[in-house]
Amino acid sequence: MKLGCCYYPEQWDETMWAQDARLMGEVGIDIVRIGEFAWSFMEPSPGDYGWEWLDKAIDILGDAGLKIILGTPTATPPKWLVDLYPEILAFDEQGRGRGFGSRRHYCFSSKVYRREAARIVKQMAQRYGDNPHLIGWQTDNEYGCHDTVRSYSQNAKTAFREWLSDRYETIDALNQAWGTSFWSQLYQNFDEIDLPNLTVTEANPSHQLDFFRFSSDQVVSFNRMQTDILRQASPDKDIYHNFMGHFTQFDHFEVSKDIDVASWDSYPLGFLDQENYRDEDKHRFMRQGHPDFAGFHHDLYRACGTMRGQKNARFAVMEQQPGPVNWAPNNPAPLPGMARLWGHEGRAHGAEMVSYFRWRQAPFAQENLHAGLRRHDNSPAQAFEEVRQLASEIKENPVCPASFQEATKTALVFSYETQWMSQIKPQGRMWDYMQLILDWYGTARSLGLNVDIVPEGGSLDKYDLVLVPSLLHITGQAIKAFESTDAHLVFGPRCGMFTHNMHLPLSLGPDGLQALLPLKVIHSESLPSFHREVGYFEGEEIYGYGWLDHVETRLKPLVSNGAGKGLVFQEENVSLFTTIPDTLFLRKLIDAIAQKIGLETHNLPSGLRVRRGEKTVYGFNYNDGEVSMPSSVVKEGGDYLIGEARLKACGVSLFKK
Repeated sequence: MKLGCCYYPEQWDETMWAQDARLMGEVGIDIVRIGEFAWSFMEPSPGDYGWEWLDKAIDILGDAGLKIILGTPTATPPKWLVDLYPEILAFDEQGRGRGFGSRRHYCFSSKVYRREAARIVKQMAQRYGDNPHLIGWQTDNEYGCHDTVRSYSQNAKTAFREWLSDRYETIDALNQAWGTSFWSQLYQNFDEIDLPNLTVTEANPSHQLDFFRFSSDQVVSFNRMQTDILRQASPDKDIYHNFMGHFTQFDHFEVSKDIDVASWDSYPLGFLDQENYRDEDKHRFMRQGHPDFAGFHHDLYRACGTMRGQKNARFAVMEQQPGPVNWAPNNPAPLPGMARLWGHEGRAHGAEMVSYFRWRQAPFAQENLHAGLRRHDNSPAQAFEEVRQLASEIKENPVCPASFQEATKTALVFSYETQWMSQIKPQGRMWDYMQLILDWYGTARSLGLNVDIVPEGGSLDKYDLVLVPSLLHITGQAIKAFESTDAHLVFGPRCGMFTHNMHLPLSLGPDGLQALLPLKVIHSESLPSFHREVGYFEGEEIYGYGWLDHVETRLKPLVSNGAGKGLVFQEENVSLFTTIPDTLFLRKLIDAIAQKIGLETHNLPSGLRVRRGEKTVYGFNYNDGEVSMPSSVVKEGGDYLIGEARLKACGVSLFKK
């Protein structure tokens, strides 16, 4: 694994560049990402290109032995472009235009903006496509950040109508698919269709879902426009995009079909503070981040890194948090050791690069309270020496990322469309698909299991255990994958609740699974936060919450509530929850199934996570105090290459079997 950093030469005096490059090399940095926000420097006025500064920066960095990832600058169209073509701006859900003065103010559906974006990308590709210091390109920056995937502009309305016409061909087919006989919503032609915002009450769910799909497709096609240009002019360079954490407004699997390396931006503390984590976790892991935040996203984007058909998954961390950020509701500093731990954890999950954001803290503008590896006075910040230590440990202790993958026998199925359907029709305040996904993922990891994220319909052939927290609609491809695997399948509630267009299936739920599990959901309840469905499993009281599917079946429940209603049903290699299981309930069932099918599990101490390979085991202590690796994980007779059996707070160990 290589180490990198994000650098902005346009923000610093040229006299600093050479010293910065030298220090980067000395601390162990191999790769530098530049350029993704510099359009106004590359083209200060229309057609007036100014490349000299970038030529010089690339030469200085490259001559110091650093390799360059060059970002296309399309996330920040310059002021002159907005003034020339104000129609490129996006509009929010309330119909308000997104103004100039920050970033990501363009609309994906603007044909004018696509033309201008293609022009600057082509100019860059022609100039730097064969530069020997360049190893790759990054398209744009953080697609969709600041809620910018779904634009409600006139451009988006026109493009949406065209998309619908291509999809349905006839307006009668659309009316049938959307169920427009309800509430007198019948359309006579595609030009009558508006965007699903500013309605009196909720918009038609099929309308909303198609708009979400359309908006995702606009990101895919915008990215493809850039990658087509880059591949033509620069065919031997890798193409990256930097995805985000906790972001689901477009389908990352689809975008990844056009890039070589799926990268993401890892900010564990910022997301712990601003997302819907439990209060006790926010308190306990305030300065460490949730133990499963980084791991889940590493595994998700590693799955994205297979979408171009590569033999080996390719993913990276393009931005790694080094200190306090500036954008969360609260911005604590990482405990000493966390910047190093996050780097090692990326390596354990197969990252080919972990790049820290940023090299030096900026003294000005919106991100001047965002830490870097060096402070704004150019003295080293806390993470600087941690990165130096990380670089030394990586060099001294090589590991084979493929060995961790070969040891992974558990899969978790994830669906962007289920997330969109859940947002449109949660049916209850307690329903949170992403929380469900993270709970199931974290439960498996707390048992010491490696987990692969698999897109809905992806191959399940290599796995012994497949976890499906929920799939509101189950595609034919997914049904085929479930029916063809020998793995034990564990399904959560609400599976097969909808058809492709969010209608209720005439076969009842779980639509598509009834050949695997002979039951039908006759009705469902969403339950308030104070209610629990209590039962007993393996001699302990467990409960479900938030949801309850009532079923008709010949099967006897594996677990029931006090009224005899089934909470879990099981037949042969298929299990299904009718409720959202609490952590103990879920953990006990997964552990029992794993032991039955011969998967090795471990009762890890809270806050400890491991990543097991064929010859090595990584340990990561997310606690603010010491914790020991269980003897069942690290057998006697092995050697510790990094750390020891007792991990210090925020400590890392690497054990050789």
